[in-house]
Amino acid sequence: MVLNPSGLQPLHFEGYGPQGAVVLIECLSADPERLRTELRRALRANDGFLAADGAVRYLFQRVGWMRFAPGTDRAPLAQAAYDAGAEDITGTSREGLEVRTDPEEFETVRLALASRGWVPAAAGVSERATLTVSLAGAAACRWRELLRALAEIDGVRHVYSNVEISDALLASV
Repeated sequence: MVLNPSGLQPLHFEGYGPQGAVVLIECLSADPERLRTELRRALRANDGFLAADGAVRYLFQRVGWMRFAPGTDRAPLAQAAYDAGAEDITGTSREGLEVRTDPEEFETVRLALASRGWVPAAAGVSERATLTVSLAGAAACRWRELLRALAEIDGVRHVYSNVEISDALLASV
């Protein structure tokens, strides 16, 4: 029995970027060594390096999330979300709301909200940093370059980091 005829396998890499920022990289590849070499090269070229398994993983938590557009009334959404099993509601009606769930409960909560007319603008399950680092100036520019380099590597599917960069600074870099 052939389970994966394409030879592609899911891979996870951890690393550090400019000023100690951390990164989790989810990949899919038939050639792990080639991928590791390309990731190492991209990280080194942008003031970073690959780390050992587990070096930064503990700084992330897997969460389910649903974003609701600005103008969404917080009270009725919160009531419906908590009734459905959500863990937290963040944001404001003015900026938009986010419902957070346990990843195992994500689909249950999403379906329960949808059945009551609450359809998110975006939703998914992803990694969230539990500790963040703010970058500015040259470090922010280097971080942006690192993200671009990682995005160009064949096999990279998702990149998660603990970096915070202000919207104004992001627009200027």
